Amino acid sequence: MTTRRVRARRGEGALLREEILRAAEDLLAESGSEDALTLRAVALRAGVSTPSVYLHFADKEALVEAVCMRVWGEFGRMFRENLGGDPFLALGRCGRAYARFALEHPVQYRVLMMRATAGPGVPPAAAECFRHMVAAVAACVETRVLEGDPEELALGLWSAVHGCVSLMIAQPSFPWPRDKEALIDQIVRVAGFGTAVYSRLPPTPPPSADLAAALDDFGARLASGVEKPRGDEPDGAGG
Repeated sequence: MTTRRVRARRGEGALLREEILRAAEDLLAESGSEDALTLRAVALRAGVSTPSVYLHFADKEALVEAVCMRVWGEFGRMFRENLGGDPFLALGRCGRAYARFALEHPVQYRVLMMRATAGPGVPPAAAECFRHMVAAVAACVETRVLEGDPEELALGLWSAVHGCVSLMIAQPSFPWPRDKEALIDQIVRVAGFGTAVYSRLPPTPPPSADLAAALDDFGARLASGVEKPRGDEPDGAGG
């Protein structure tokens, strides 16, 4: 139901902006698509005139990005909650939290992370994602479980998890396994262990048979030295 809002008094601009964003957020939740966020539709829901929306948002793109950014604080909170303890295990927990956030907010993730950048520079959402990833990776570099430049390593790990969730969001009808959490766990572990091993690989890999034997030995030695994980926390590969 749409109600006509009383004209804002001087100094109430921030309040009006918040009401517009709440109206846009409601429309986004109801429709599941940013296509519903026309300035006219949002103005009607908020009970204001369309020109009033233009006072706070230059165009639809600015409004859509602003409403999607409202959930980004939750992303940062989820990431920070998974830090602490062993850095490599924490990195894995952060990767799973990232994937969980993306799949719980598919419209916002698609808008902020899966569309071409319209303006110059790095969008705020991508910049914040990268900052969190680099911090988690840098802790692993300090302990030498990962070796290399934290920013370069973070780009590779980020690309792996982003690629997984982007496919799930963009191709919902694909016959994904019933247990998507298991697939995400696999991607996180492959990316984590792969990154840890990569910097230690020789320039020329050995023949397949020798590589398989060396990997079998490596896996057996790791398994014998790792305690059984407590609770439901997976072991290894970044958590």
